[in-house]
Amino acid sequence: MTGLGLGDGSSTVLVIPQWQGSAAPHPRRLVEGAHRLGSLFPAARRTVVEIDPGPGRDQDGVRHLDVLTRSLEATRAALDRIGDGALLAVGGDCGIELAPVARAVARHGDSLAVVWFDAHADLNTPDTSPSGGFHGMVLRTLLGQGPSQLLPGPEERLSSRQIVLAGARSLDPAELAFIESEGIRSLSVRALREPDRLVSAVAGTGATHVYIHLDLDVLDPEHFTGLSCPEPGGLHPDHLRAALHGLTGRFDVAGMGITEHTPAADSADGDHVLRRILDGMPFP
Repeated sequence: MTGLGLGDGSSTVLVIPQWQGSAAPHPRRLVEGAHRLGSLFPAARRTVVEIDPGPGRDQDGVRHLDVLTRSLEATRAALDRIGDGALLAVGGDCGIELAPVARAVARHGDSLAVVWFDAHADLNTPDTSPSGGFHGMVLRTLLGQGPSQLLPGPEERLSSRQIVLAGARSLDPAELAFIESEGIRSLSVRALREPDRLVSAVAGTGATHVYIHLDLDVLDPEHFTGLSCPEPGGLHPDHLRAALHGLTGRFDVAGMGITEHTPAADSADGDHVLRRILDGMPFP
């Protein structure tokens, strides 16, 4: 199977220092997190998307919606310049995934599955979100059900059968109801300790390609502290590493996003954990 190949000059790290989609207590720290994640891949080409630094206007149940709309346009423009090479997108809040995943859907269609490593399902709408933070709506928006200003085009939208939730453990009632009604595949933290179960779930979608979304809060905060929205009971870094290797050993990687990193005082220790997770992946 082919990976991102970030060491061979054929692919790009897209740094998207967006914080306005977050409803976390200290969202601006995500800007530093985006740049720190980008620095973990020194051999790759790097493109930084210019994001408005300030807050925006709340509109239609979404915080800072005008800034998020401009951020989406800037990310799409960056993707147009990069072309069709493999991509690693780093943020920033989970909302940065909107354009990269939509681009992967347009390119691979029904042969794509999206594995959503995240403590949260991100399946709210503006009507069901308790916070108004778009990072909790991005996956629902990719399904074509979100704020109109941020909706992907029809050829860029996921179907529910293409999604595999991995490690979600903090879900709102409306999200739980939606997951059940749509039959969305979901694996618990315990299930992810067996990588073959994740590989089987993705194979069940019929996919040959996978986009990997990694919100770092899928990790247990006892093992990694630089989390924007920590939730107890998460994955051990070694289990996450094994799950990622299981996917990249079985499927072609259409792209990957890493999000929601807020570097803590022990940033060097956090970098060590991240390097251990990503060691042996198709990165430099």
